[in-house]
Amino acid sequence: MGEFLPSLELPVEAGKNHAMDKITDKIAALPAETNYCSLEFFPPKTAMGFSNLRDRLDRMARALRPLFVNVTWGAGGSTATKSLELAEICQRELGLTTCLHLTCTNMSRKLIDKTLEDAKALGIRNILALRGDPPRRAEYRDSNEPQTDDDEEDEFHWAVDLVRYIRKTHGDYFCIGVAAYPEGHADESHPLGQSLEHDLPYLVEKVQAGADFLMTQLFFDIAAYDHFEKTLREHPSGAFKDIVIIPGLMPIQSYQMIKRTTKLSHAKIPDALMDRLEAVRGDDERVKEVGVDIVSELVEQIKEIKGRTAEGPKGFHFYTLNLEKAVSFIVERTGLIPPETPEEEELQSAVRHNPLPDIRLLRINGSVPDDGRRKGSIGSDPRDRVIVQGRSTSYPDWEATAQEASIPAEPINSRANTLAISEGEGVLGREATWDDFPNGRWGDARSPAYGQIDGYGVSLHVTVAQALRIWGTPRTTEDINNVFIRHLKGELTNIPWSEEGFSPETDKIRDQLIKLNSKGWWSLASQPAVNGLRSSDPTFGWGPANGFVFQKAFVEFFIPSADWKVLEQKLRHPDLKDDVCFYAINAAGDFVSSDAAGSLEAEGEKEASTNAVTWGVFPGKEIVTPTIIEEVSFRAWSEEAFGIWGEWAKIYGKGSESEKLLEKIRGDSWLVNIIHHDFIDSDAIWKVLLN
Repeated sequence: MGEFLPSLELPVEAGKNHAMDKITDKIAALPAETNYCSLEFFPPKTAMGFSNLRDRLDRMARALRPLFVNVTWGAGGSTATKSLELAEICQRELGLTTCLHLTCTNMSRKLIDKTLEDAKALGIRNILALRGDPPRRAEYRDSNEPQTDDDEEDEFHWAVDLVRYIRKTHGDYFCIGVAAYPEGHADESHPLGQSLEHDLPYLVEKVQAGADFLMTQLFFDIAAYDHFEKTLREHPSGAFKDIVIIPGLMPIQSYQMIKRTTKLSHAKIPDALMDRLEAVRGDDERVKEVGVDIVSELVEQIKEIKGRTAEGPKGFHFYTLNLEKAVSFIVERTGLIPPETPEEEELQSAVRHNPLPDIRLLRINGSVPDDGRRKGSIGSDPRDRVIVQGRSTSYPDWEATAQEASIPAEPINSRANTLAISEGEGVLGREATWDDFPNGRWGDARSPAYGQIDGYGVSLHVTVAQALRIWGTPRTTEDINNVFIRHLKGELTNIPWSEEGFSPETDKIRDQLIKLNSKGWWSLASQPAVNGLRSSDPTFGWGPANGFVFQKAFVEFFIPSADWKVLEQKLRHPDLKDDVCFYAINAAGDFVSSDAAGSLEAEGEKEASTNAVTWGVFPGKEIVTPTIIEEVSFRAWSEEAFGIWGEWAKIYGKGSESEKLLEKIRGDSWLVNIIHHDFIDSDAIWKVLLN
């Protein structure tokens, strides 16, 4: 368990011992007409992301005052440890009532017992009991763990098994939540039997086993949720008559992310909503604005539904994806922030009597806030000042030192000021929401939102039956070649590393990628070079109108170790070394790169490089760089990339020919990412790799 410094300033309610409360007790204590929100976070993949998330959590706790927060669970190993570390920050350091997710399949009873004891030691009294990936216990068993009859009896196949086990071993100490699916749950990528009616007997069973509240998966179909809530409340078993049902909502952070997430979760986006997103899909800012509108409308519609179906406080759970701007707008617009305390009202009154000068404000909520709205820091009082370094200020009214700029002005910690920062207003707001437009694993590794957000760590996203049907039973490297090539040709829907289809720009380099994969160099990601195309280009365009976009070509692929030795020498040749940047790592963690440093820890060597491989220039804006490749992010991703070889191998059983092949490949391969800096010559990278 990690050690954390004590918080200097806790949220207002932290000192009232609310962090020790059960969620259902906190809800029961609210006035009947109260609206409240809860927020969900996942453990960042990098140390820098973890550090930045701590500040974001503190800010969001002050601004939005969630009733509780959820921390997602990564089954096994370092991911599980990170979940507990994040839960410790939330519960102990920030004083937030915390609900820890816990999946039960493919985990030993010993690990579940330890996790529950760790949660108790941290003061956590709330668990969201989930199944996780389809059970494959025999493949996950620790080789040192003996197999006994008791193990078989206590094997966890479903979430209800975990609910029963927690009640059996811990009584009513924990408040237990379970997942519910307004549109029905399915393991299949293209489910045919997905329906609420199919799920109901299992949901009844979970509640009767001891679940205290239901939390829904994300949804956008309000008609489906209306049917869901009405069906549960009127169910003849009476199991759901009075139980707390909290709808789960996901702010729309980007077009591609919401498409991917709804595909994985099987959540339908109604055509009318999809049309609104399609109309702005090339502009991330507009997508987020439309997304705020859509989710805010859902909140108001859910309020109306709950007003008809149940009495008592109305809660809304937000899957934040570790970002704060969109959810802050939604929570403020829909009135989910609790009223200010008398102390906060007094502080805010001081701000109103010392108004800011008229400045341009973001109008995403449809109106400009009153002129009593929030200051930034000493360096911005009474106006934004230029920050100077290396000297004292010559014009104190117009300049500030970096130290002065870092000291909050007296009213900055008012709730209104903190909310403004979370919404991106002013210099402090821009700094706080600097990572507001992530691009999956190609974003900045310092961001708390860096990486793919799946909730359960490394996963194939398919059942064993699906995996066998799609990828067959490979016995030779040629069989692996065919899996990648057939995917490139559109004959397979997915590969273990990607469940998504290709973007239109892949058509420009598809032939080259097929040649690469035919060599046994298996590609995971790539993009062609682009030199100043208009942002409206149908294939490569993105961002606001009247802009220009650029791309450096890159390819990321697995390569046999013998081939890598030859390619590395070629990349380091004097005629080529200044034109390319590369990062390479194997399953053992051996790392090399084109940087002189080669490793972030090496002493006396230059800092490792950071490569913006996609950027755009737009009227009235700074240069936007949504796609970045650098050492920290590459290392973080490589753990998952090599882990997927292991997941693929497990579906064939220990000792099988396919399992031996895949494990051998995993041990012998290097993961390599090569970037060519010449974005004018579209063939430059292929001359290196294919000649």
